[in-house]
Amino acid sequence: MAVGDIYRAVHARSLKDPDGFWAEQAEMLDWSKRWDKVLDASRAPFYAWFTGGELNACHNALDRHADGPRADQAALIYDSPVTGTKQTFTYRELRDRVAELAGAIAAQGVGKGDRVIVYMPMIPEAAMAMLACARLGAIHSVVFGGFAAHELATRIDDSAPKLVLTASCGIEPGRIVHYKPLLDQAIELAKHKVPKVILLQRPQSVAAMTAGRDLDWAQTVAGAKPHPCVPVAATHPLYILYTSGTTGQPKGVVHDTGGYCVALYWSMKNLYGIEPGEVWWTASDVGWAVGHSYTVYGPLLYGATSILYEGKPVGAVNRATALCSAITRQKAPASGVPTGLPS
Repeated sequence: MAVGDIYRAVHARSLKDPDGFWAEQAEMLDWSKRWDKVLDASRAPFYAWFTGGELNACHNALDRHADGPRADQAALIYDSPVTGTKQTFTYRELRDRVAELAGAIAAQGVGKGDRVIVYMPMIPEAAMAMLACARLGAIHSVVFGGFAAHELATRIDDSAPKLVLTASCGIEPGRIVHYKPLLDQAIELAKHKVPKVILLQRPQSVAAMTAGRDLDWAQTVAGAKPHPCVPVAATHPLYILYTSGTTGQPKGVVHDTGGYCVALYWSMKNLYGIEPGEVWWTASDVGWAVGHSYTVYGPLLYGATSILYEGKPVGAVNRATALCSAITRQKAPASGVPTGLPS
């Protein structure tokens, strides 16, 4: 059967029996409580997916692989030409690091439903921060690293976070972007005063600490007790991601947990042709939607290996080309996607 015919058949089935179609896809994930209803359209156009169900995104992205046959498979490959660093984390190693970070975050009074801002460059700790929040049922809001203080302040006021996770700097070709002074200025500008900041000191720029508010990342995590995954409702918010604000006040787009995870899992195979265990690279910062979905959650939910790349294509074309060769298989994406994707 031709690819187009396969797509049309899948598309037709998803429209004819959306509940049956998406229930079948949802079975591929681990649920601590099965859903009562696949799609609740009682408040259309405000749809709710997998109502009554409970799961944890971090468990599905890490623990179920770390406790299974993929424990020693690479989950995340960090490649940073701007620092000359490469590092690989297996699913077990990444799960353990995330569990410890989740314990450190929980020790600051953060729990289910609380908001946490992640203001970090493209380093492994950024992905760990997102997953650690998901582990606790806290709602992360990633702000693109290096955003101006005013833009960061508007997001602080809107989400009212209990905690900010940040790094001392980001690194771009030819320059260092000092994050901490920007964060300090944003907190000063914001009406909502962030009670705690966990700061990762990078050797390229060691930042000044604010007494009583700032905590050193390495010291805080070193003394933390690993935290288990907290089940949340399928409709519980996983993260808030803000629009750029170019047309006015930035708008926080909320993504729930169940529908988002199911849709991403389905897309890895059906849109991109990736198999579990294969290597996948998305050239997007985690501060943007594609970075959330296809650097962190999508490939890890599916059991693939994700490349996290720190740098810009400008001045690094040869390295980017070499990274592409690490992808074990390349297939053309399908010509479309069934309508009604959970999100």
